[in-house]
Amino acid sequence: MKIEGLHHVAIIASDYARSKRFYADVLGLRVVAEHYRAGRDSWKLDLALPDGTQVELFSFPSPPPRVSRPEACGLRHLALRVTDLDVAVAHLYRHGVECEPVRVDEYTGRRFTFFADPDDLPLELYEQ
Repeated sequence: MKIEGLHHVAIIASDYARSKRFYADVLGLRVVAEHYRAGRDSWKLDLALPDGTQVELFSFPSPPPRVSRPEACGLRHLALRVTDLDVAVAHLYRHGVECEPVRVDEYTGRRFTFFADPDDLPLELYEQ
C-alpha cells in the first residue's frame, strides 16, 4: 500500500450554519459542494484547502458532544499550515476567534498556536 496524502477530514457540527460560516468565511476554505441528505436529515458540505485536501462538514439531528478537554484518546486536533502565523492570528482575532499564545515546537523550531472552532474542536495553525 502506498498512501498518497490526506484526502479529507470529517467534522460534525452542532450548528451547521454557524460552522459553515466559520470554515468558509473565517478560515477561507473554498466550498466545493453542498448537499442535503433527506434520508438522514443532514447537510454535507465539502470544503477545500489550497492543496486540495478537503474538510467535510456534516449536520445531524442532536449529535452527542465529544470530549476535547481534558485531552481524550482519539483524534487530537486538525493542524492547518500557514506561511505567516502573525497574519493568520490577527485575521482570527478580527473575526472574534481567540488563540492560545504562540509557541515554538521544541523539535522543529516552527511556531504554532491553537484555537477552537464553534463546537470547541481544537484546531492548530502551524507556520511553515
